Amino acid sequence: MNFVDELQNLDTSNPGGWPSWVKLASVIALMVVIGVASYFAFIESQMISLTKLEADEQATKTTYKIKQRKASQLPAYKAQLEEMKLILNSMLRQLPSKNEMSDLIVDVSQTALASGIENELFEPGTETLKEFYAEKPIALRMVGKYHQFGEFVSGVASLPRVVILTMHDISLKPLDNGRSGVLLLEGTAKTYRYLDEDEQAEMDAKLVDQAAAGK
Repeated sequence: MNFVDELQNLDTSNPGGWPSWVKLASVIALMVVIGVASYFAFIESQMISLTKLEADEQATKTTYKIKQRKASQLPAYKAQLEEMKLILNSMLRQLPSKNEMSDLIVDVSQTALASGIENELFEPGTETLKEFYAEKPIALRMVGKYHQFGEFVSGVASLPRVVILTMHDISLKPLDNGRSGVLLLEGTAKTYRYLDEDEQAEMDAKLVDQAAAGK
């Protein structure tokens, strides 16, 4: 009887009577089934976890390299920051001081008059302290011709101290009074000065308090 006939004549109710080679093959097949089931039940989940851990490790290494590179550049960044602070302080010192501000406003007004402009309104407002400077608004109402306003701007630029005038809500339009070429400038200009040491210390303390309150 060949093995095909033996397989066909197996008594499934009596495995103990099977030929030895059939018993061995059955054991091997059972081990394969158990191995495959074990893989899908345990080993596959472990492989997925391992793949995730490897990805996390790679991400951590990349983050570390970026932070390490930034840390190595920190001294250079600090040096650049200090240099920028020196440049900023130098630029701010070109603005008028607190003691010079009142005289400077008078000089700006006189420059307008010297240019032939009529100052119908030249009223300094309340000063506001900013982080590095103080800002003072000036309500303006000036009457003059185009070239006179040009002379005024040129004259302000020629003052001993650097004067920055920024225009806010300023309108420049022809004056409707029959005078040809006459313009009306109306609105608010702002001029600036640097903070003295006491004011800067006060502002720094205020900023620290604001930062602490925001945490």
